[in-house]
Parts: sequence; structure tokens; C-alpha cells
Amino acid sequence: MATALPETMLAQEQAVICRGPGVRKGVEAAFGMGGETEGTLVLTDRRLIYVHGKEKKEGLRIGAFSAKRLYFSDVEDLGSLPLDSESIEIPIPKITQVTGHRGEAVAPKLVVKWTDEKGTARSTEFVQQITGGSRRKNLDDWAKVVDKLRSKKLKVALLPQSPGQDTLAGKVLGALGDMQDKGLITIEEEVEDRFKLDLDPDEVEAACDELVAAGLVRKVSPKGEDSYYRKVSPLGEDDLSA
Repeated sequence: MATALPETMLAQEQAVICRGPGVRKGVEAAFGMGGETEGTLVLTDRRLIYVHGKEKKEGLRIGAFSAKRLYFSDVEDLGSLPLDSESIEIPIPKITQVTGHRGEAVAPKLVVKWTDEKGTARSTEFVQQITGGSRRKNLDDWAKVVDKLRSKKLKVALLPQSPGQDTLAGKVLGALGDMQDKGLITIEEEVEDRFKLDLDPDEVEAACDELVAAGLVRKVSPKGEDSYYRKVSPLGEDDLSA
């Protein structure tokens, strides 16, 4: 009997607003009339998962003096998702329609229609809050990939085996599990905080380079800037990393 392949995380977007679709819901939310929550949106080869936010951080600047507080869940792996009653799990085969929207006055968003376990038609939209000119992909770009997964026209690449978390390389890979670009200082701080370690920057860099050599992490070195690292996407040329 063939062994089932493990579920694979393909993309992640933090501080996503989840609300009912349509202009009316957006206006209601803007005026504080409820109807929306905030968290992290995760795409795997089997599911679209909205993980209701458990953490918060200061984020988007509004005007000259204030900042909006962003809510998210730090999803490092699929083995221990912090799901609650506000979270949503949408199996890819249950999706009936997925569309991406983006414009000058419209934040990137993903609108999803699906049928739940009772056969009831449901729909919601996920709105991106973290934007910027340096981003490669936005939430509206997810629509094409989700549709390819739904129609089974996308082949997810099988990556090399990951090192165990008893190694520093394994711990570093865990810190990069959210699919975000991170510099050495950020990686070192996250690993030290998570595992209660006191690390030397050189050994963290060596672990990162070990992962690069193994084909698990990509190193990017913009001209005149410090290098940063990003976990290799199983999506290949359809990579949704921001």
C-alpha cells in the first residue's frame, strides 16, 4: 500500500481580514459595525485555512502619528494549528469559485465560495492589510493557484527531507516556516526566543547556508543590502511568497 504524502504548506498571509463578501459588508466593517475578524490565511495542497488571530503587533501606519494594531496567528507548521470557533477550514475540492480583486482604491483580496460539510453554500472574502511596493505577490494572486489546485492542474514539488528540530538547521527552518523573508538577526531572535537558546550569529548563518545548500531555503542578497532568507516554495514558478 502506498504511503500518503504529508500535507504541504504552500503560502501564508498574516493580518488578513475575514468578512462577508460585498461592498455593504466592507462599509459596515469600516464603520465599526462588526462582521469581521482578523488572522492568518494559510494555503496548503489540500485546504485553505483561516486561523483566527491569537497574537497582535503594531503595524500599518495611519496618518502621521497613529498605527493600526494587526492581529495574526504565527503558523509555523500544520501539526498544531491554533483553530477556534472563528477559524475556517475550506477543503480545496469543496471550493466552487475563487476570484482575486485588486485596484488603486481596493485592497488586494480573495473571494471564496464553497459548500460546507452539510452541503450549504457559503462565501467569504479575505482582505490583505500588509502591502508595499517591494512585495512580489499579493492575496489576489492566490486565486489562480487555488483554481489550479481545485482543477488538479498544479503539481506540487516534493522538497528534500527537512532536518530534525534537534538540530540548529531544523530550528532555523521552523522559524522560516511562515514563508516570509527574514534576515539573520530576525531568524536568530526567533530561534532564541522559541527554544530559549543563546546563539552565536555565525552559527545561525552557517545553519542558514546549510539549508540553502540542501535546497530547502533560498538566499537573496539585494545589492547594497543585507542578505535575507526564504523557505523554498513547493509551488515553483507559481510561488506566492510575498
